[in-house]
Amino acid sequence: MFAPNLWEKVQVPADSAQTTTAASTGDARSIELQGHHHNALYLVVAIVMIFLTLVLALQPLYLSQVLGLARENAGFVNANIQVITELVDLLFVGYLGYISDRIGRVPLIVYGFLLAGVTALFAPFDKEIGAMLGLNALVIFYVVRVLMSLGGTLIWPQVATLTGDYTRQEDRPLLLANVGFMMAFGVTLVYAVFMQLPELIGVTMTMWLAALFALTGAWLAKTLLVETAQPKMVDRSFPFREVWQLVKQEQGLRLSFMSAFTSRNDMVIVGLFLMTWFIYFADLMEKTSHAQAASRAGLVIGLLGLVVLISIPVWGRVTKKLGRIPAVAIGLLLSGVGFASMGLIFNPFSWWIVLPIIVIGIGQAGCILVPQTLALDLAPEEIRGSVLGVFNTVGCFGVIFFLQVGGILFDWLGPTTPFIFTGIVNMLLFGYSLVVMNSVKGKRKPSVKNTRKPVEEFNLSSI
Repeated sequence: MFAPNLWEKVQVPADSAQTTTAASTGDARSIELQGHHHNALYLVVAIVMIFLTLVLALQPLYLSQVLGLARENAGFVNANIQVITELVDLLFVGYLGYISDRIGRVPLIVYGFLLAGVTALFAPFDKEIGAMLGLNALVIFYVVRVLMSLGGTLIWPQVATLTGDYTRQEDRPLLLANVGFMMAFGVTLVYAVFMQLPELIGVTMTMWLAALFALTGAWLAKTLLVETAQPKMVDRSFPFREVWQLVKQEQGLRLSFMSAFTSRNDMVIVGLFLMTWFIYFADLMEKTSHAQAASRAGLVIGLLGLVVLISIPVWGRVTKKLGRIPAVAIGLLLSGVGFASMGLIFNPFSWWIVLPIIVIGIGQAGCILVPQTLALDLAPEEIRGSVLGVFNTVGCFGVIFFLQVGGILFDWLGPTTPFIFTGIVNMLLFGYSLVVMNSVKGKRKPSVKNTRKPVEEFNLSSI
């Protein structure tokens, strides 16, 4: 197994050091962008992924064990909660990208962690708060989940944009591979380790652990992250015209946005519906509690994260060697085949489920890394946050669509149908990616305005 040596200092030539304004602290002093700033970014990425994944993974168990949600409504309610959170995110994610171009990325990351962490502290008290306000506990949980998700919306798009700020086109796949590695590490840690905790310490204590991670993330972001892009749009409104013209001109950007629509939901689909499937399938098995089922599901989803973890560095190399669009096509193909293969599984506790999970993991690694790399390549620095805001907005639409349809399919036709549906759509987009690849074949690669000095290639070390 190979993984990036993330903690080795990234060399920046002394005569070409990048100076930045420490916008996160509001002062005007300049600092040099060095290797430890990249390492700080990796650490924050892992923290935010641990928080977001842990909250999502705990949701089906919390609704079943604490709020007593019945099986016949499980798919719809779990999906509906996610859809509502995505609708709220949809209202803000594009505008927050524009705001990050004006005030910087780091302040939004800090505020997002604080909102998410404080809200997670109150999450286990839904029944008490509902009784005090005369509301159903499920309604309170909806509100809490929306606020936690909104905190995540302040964080994650800005982390992605900051990744683009730290690089130029030539070295971007390698840095994004490192970021993707830490994303997968966070997801794997949650499902393989932290989802074993509810059986030992209970759901409430595990939810408070999520809050602790978020508050720690706020401190780390405030202390360690720096800005590298000066605000350039102080007196301008959202650049709809510039972004629209860019989308019309660049087929690659259109493919990137469409991939965000179909692929951003993939880990949500797996995490939510697979966890729900395991928990309620346990009712058909003797001597298997919901907590034990959640633990087993955590191991399976942890395996998925491990496969992504292993695959991410390979995708960085593939992207650099073959190009962005061919790599997108390969990722969509593998992801589509893996999801569609889930339709062959009847019993999620069977070890046969490992085979499609591995294929999904390999494909998902590419779908995490490459479309975002492509979007960052084609986004001019002065509107990079706005372009990434639109990218994430399209992704929100995708999550809403696939979760809503998937929740209905889960309850009406069976627990494997959300996976089959996702696989079919990914295969259709794979066909479109072939069309785009043929149409841009032989064309000159787009030049991206970026004055950053290249980051030295990251070393890989054997584990």
